[in-house]
Amino acid sequence: MKLDEQTLELLSKLEQKYTKSGQDLKAYLEGLLYANYLNYWDYIEVDTLLTLQKPRTPIKDEVIFIIYHQITELYFKLTLHEMEQVAEHAEHINPDFFAARVKRMNAYFRNLIHSFEIMVDGMEQSQFLKYRMSLLPASGFQSAQYRMVEICATDFVNLIDKDYRNKITFASSMEDQFDHVYWKAGATELASGKKTLTLTQFEQKYSDQLLVLAKEYATKNLWIAYTNLSESDQQHPELIEQLRQFDLNVNVNWPLQHYRSAVRYLHKSPEDIAATGGTNWQKYLPPRFQKRIFYPQLWTETEIEEWGKQGIIDLLTKNSTTSRS
Repeated sequence: MKLDEQTLELLSKLEQKYTKSGQDLKAYLEGLLYANYLNYWDYIEVDTLLTLQKPRTPIKDEVIFIIYHQITELYFKLTLHEMEQVAEHAEHINPDFFAARVKRMNAYFRNLIHSFEIMVDGMEQSQFLKYRMSLLPASGFQSAQYRMVEICATDFVNLIDKDYRNKITFASSMEDQFDHVYWKAGATELASGKKTLTLTQFEQKYSDQLLVLAKEYATKNLWIAYTNLSESDQQHPELIEQLRQFDLNVNVNWPLQHYRSAVRYLHKSPEDIAATGGTNWQKYLPPRFQKRIFYPQLWTETEIEEWGKQGIIDLLTKNSTTSRS
């Protein structure tokens, strides 16, 4: 059989590739004779993936709860993947490349936000309130990847609890800043104000790792990459739009979906049911209380003042309409 020119050219390129690394092309070609074809289920690890759901109870809706949170973690991983690409080029990044990566990140969070209907309306309240007691003290609060997304997105000072932000100076060490990160205030016992077991466990497992990441990304987070652009490139309309949308998605739209779910499952007049981790979700989730903003320089004073308010109004209107229907 005579090989065509295209095949010969490919073989020549392969020989150059393997020769450079001291390998014998003929040995690899012989290996291809015995190698199995790649199939979908092995490449995606489908069989393994479908064994990763391990409910703690026989209550059927718990499986939905587990799978959805696993999907969420995969979207966080995709977001971090894009952030790593920006960080690699942070010193001299192309604004079109930058905007394209943030656009991808917004697509991931948009899917998360829209899919949260599964958590809000996709489970029976009676089932949830039963199996949730078997999950103590685990909480979605303990998602380390979500904390990583926040750390990689902005200067760390923007993640400090709002009551301490004005006390932080440029001389403050990252350790000092990390001590006052906002999520610690959200994981306090409602009655005593002490750290919850949820927070204690989370800190024991992830604090060192997150602190290292915070120090690393102090010089290459998304905002640093943006400020490294020339003045003209900083006016890139698509990049500004995508950064603003990402700020809204992570700090307003995503927390509001969690708040909506908490209201759906944990609100019980006249008292609220505590979250599984004992977190103060009533004050922790609403964006208007936290006013967590990644890129305050990209927003007007009025927009900052009104941060998250319209979202709460829309949410309450939707819940009121749903309850009447």
